[in-house]
Amino acid sequence: MPSRKGTGAATPGKPGAVPEKPGAATPRKTGAAAPRKAAARKGGGKKSARDYRHGAKALQRPESGAQDIFPAAKRKPAAALRYDSSLAPEMRWDEAAARSEGEKHIAEILAADTLEQAQAAARRLKAMSAPFLNWAGKAEREGFAVPSLPLFTHERLSTHAVLETLKRRHPKRGATLQLFGEGDKSIGDKIAGAYAHLNGWQNRMILGDSLQVMNSLLQYENLGGGVQMIYMDPPYGIKFGSNFQPFVRRRDVKDGDDESISREPEMVQAYRDTWELGIHSWLTYMRDRLLLARDLLAASGSCFVQISDENVHHVREVMDEVFGAENFVSEIVFRKTSNLTADFLPTSSDFILWYAKDRALMKFHRLFEKKSFQNTATDSFGCVELPDGSWRRLTSEEKMMPASLPKEWRLFALADLTSSHYYESPPFEFEGVEYTPKNRYWSTSIRGLERLAKAKRLAAVGETLRYKRYFNDFSVRLLNNVWGDTGAGTQTENRIYVVQTSEKVIQRCMLMVTDPGDLVLDPTCGSGTTAFVAEQWGRRWITMDASRVPLALARQRLLTATFPYYRLMDPQRGPAGGFVYERKQNRKGEEVGGLVPHITLRSIANNEPPATEVLVDRPAEESNTCRITGPFCVEAVLPTPLSPDMKEATGLAEDSASDAEKFDHFTRMLEALKQSPELLVSGGKNLQLAKVRATAKAMNLHAEAESKDGKERFAVMFGPANGAVSERAIVDAIKEARNKDYARLLVVAVAIEPQARATVAQSESTLGRPATYAAASTDLVMGDLLKNTRSSQLFAIVALPDISLEKTAEKAEDGADLWQVTLNGLDSFDPTTMDTHSLKGDDVPCWMLDTDYDGQCFRAGQIFFPRTGAWDKIRNSIRADFDEAVWERLRGNVSAPFIAGEQIAVKVLDERGNELLVVKRVEEEARP
Repeated sequence: MPSRKGTGAATPGKPGAVPEKPGAATPRKTGAAAPRKAAARKGGGKKSARDYRHGAKALQRPESGAQDIFPAAKRKPAAALRYDSSLAPEMRWDEAAARSEGEKHIAEILAADTLEQAQAAARRLKAMSAPFLNWAGKAEREGFAVPSLPLFTHERLSTHAVLETLKRRHPKRGATLQLFGEGDKSIGDKIAGAYAHLNGWQNRMILGDSLQVMNSLLQYENLGGGVQMIYMDPPYGIKFGSNFQPFVRRRDVKDGDDESISREPEMVQAYRDTWELGIHSWLTYMRDRLLLARDLLAASGSCFVQISDENVHHVREVMDEVFGAENFVSEIVFRKTSNLTADFLPTSSDFILWYAKDRALMKFHRLFEKKSFQNTATDSFGCVELPDGSWRRLTSEEKMMPASLPKEWRLFALADLTSSHYYESPPFEFEGVEYTPKNRYWSTSIRGLERLAKAKRLAAVGETLRYKRYFNDFSVRLLNNVWGDTGAGTQTENRIYVVQTSEKVIQRCMLMVTDPGDLVLDPTCGSGTTAFVAEQWGRRWITMDASRVPLALARQRLLTATFPYYRLMDPQRGPAGGFVYERKQNRKGEEVGGLVPHITLRSIANNEPPATEVLVDRPAEESNTCRITGPFCVEAVLPTPLSPDMKEATGLAEDSASDAEKFDHFTRMLEALKQSPELLVSGGKNLQLAKVRATAKAMNLHAEAESKDGKERFAVMFGPANGAVSERAIVDAIKEARNKDYARLLVVAVAIEPQARATVAQSESTLGRPATYAAASTDLVMGDLLKNTRSSQLFAIVALPDISLEKTAEKAEDGADLWQVTLNGLDSFDPTTMDTHSLKGDDVPCWMLDTDYDGQCFRAGQIFFPRTGAWDKIRNSIRADFDEAVWERLRGNVSAPFIAGEQIAVKVLDERGNELLVVKRVEEEARP
């Protein structure tokens, strides 16, 4: 396919643009903006860090605390989508849907005003009879419905904000802490924060099923046609354990092992729904998501799907159906981490299927790799020129070891001097012999042949004349579709996720089809490699996952990452203005810059400067500057909590489960509570219930019980089967329990929203009735996925993180009080052993602090990764004096002193990625 350059792509310069002197730097722009002059900088020394700012307009999304009052007028019904109604390899007119569709296209052909309109309708008619893959359940479904749920912002994160906060004060001496030893300079003077995109764009990490998230982007944000690249790394097959990692710090996942099964309700439900019919359901899973991906893509966009040899043939057939076989671009083979054992040949590669939204409009940049004897066929360069000008063919031994040839010998290939395109072809005399092309034409003029002869670029081979193409005429070679250098192992990348993809694989895909500032979307976040690579190369990104574990891993990876600072052509436009490219050589004379000269037959024959190729993966860097991840937000697709009157008015349910499914869930929970009325309370105590039964005439309560001695009556509320119980639902239940004179409300759920958890803890003082949250073992929703469902200790009362908020003896510069938080510990419930474990504060995977929590969105001012060296990359990248205590603090359980707002919040992430939030009001802690 011809190479196409998209808007803002780097293009070769005019003749004479490349300096003749080796090593001279020539600015090169990637967009239409004029180049700026780069100040000369010396290598080494101290590094500063900055970030990129993107220019795309950012839509304002509601924060999570506002979901209870989300206006009913803005809620949208589920989106109904239809499949292609042709269900067989041939046209079947006896089926009403296919007949109607076929007659429609025939009518379009007959009524067409232009030939182009008629041809377009004919292509649609022909597509109905094209062969396609069929599977169980496909013929019965002409469409599918996706809930249209809004996205709520739960967290706002910024590495730069964390570093600015921690530079305030030294924890022991009380002296001003100079993190970078630069006097009164701000960290912002030394760190280049992330690239800034225009109009306040912030990158996005979203918790939720990819189908619902992509539909939300289409329905609520009108993002259709706004995504330049989609990279999908879906589950390779239908084995549960091989696709999902249930723990943050453990990657040894075994299929069929109860302990290795993710117990997140969202994952369980997704797995059960998706793989109910095995491979048939898996194909439906793929097609549904590919249909939404196609709608999100821009006309010039591309979709990449990573897959193994197990199902690559099926996915290609599905993508042919969704995107059209005419939009297939390439099937890329890449080497993976290591060989997998097999009965016969070990498997060492995976595949990427590349489809364009419209192949004729697709944005594309050629990629090159460094040329070497190892990746270039020696047979094509089978000749050598000696210092005296003579030449000969290589011997068999020399072909085996071309690197052993003397440096003065020049390796070259004998290239054809003729072509099938008409050019003047009179005889040409070389070394006393006339040569005339047979049934072909010279590739250049006679004058050009004379220049080639003068440059000693011609060689006589029998009765033909050949062109001598030297190995070093071009220092790189065009990348093909077989990537043998992408194995990610201990020597290349530190893998943190069980199915982590090599950064190089995604980087190549991204650089081929996007420009800086373009939007990249990944429906399968995993370890966050797509977001990581997009951040590195100045692309905007959206990533999502149905599991909390990969989002927890990706959050840490991005917050603690550092990247090179690629020089911007137009800093005012951010990355959208393009990167600067220069020609640069090292001491050995090797081309290491982004502009590489390419000596060709044409350039010599026409006496022109060599053509210049732009290597989009080699932008000019600022050597004394490192770059950190820019601000990003964590969002979630959550069913909007509705009161009963709002449900009736809007016709919407609180979750996507049917009434029958809800009844089954509540019945199962009630029976489980009857069988296991003993609730495990943290600290080794038990709460025993008696006379557990369903309630009558209750709006928000599902059951009631008594204490063992019969002195107290408890109301019981069950959370939804496939989601977290909301704050609004708990408030309504507590009010009803108070009105019915129950002594306490028991909230029994598999998951609870952070703000709802805080409401439970404060319910006695704020709502007049105490409430207790009992975490239900997710064995209750696992059902047939587990070999054995335990009938004892199915419920446990889980405590909030234990924190201390204390006023320090120090004061801020303006005299304000300074506070400090200590994370003492966390009680963690293990559903596989039914035990409660107490973790110390310095042994949790991650905890974060919001020093002025507004009750809606968590804004992390301080972020800690105890017992890990997560922050070491930033520490090592900034070559300047700093206080080691800063980095030690980021690995601990004690915050830096801070000025507090009305209330503070601490969020702790446990081993399974679950988020536990505790909120404290500062004025209450200040009382003697």
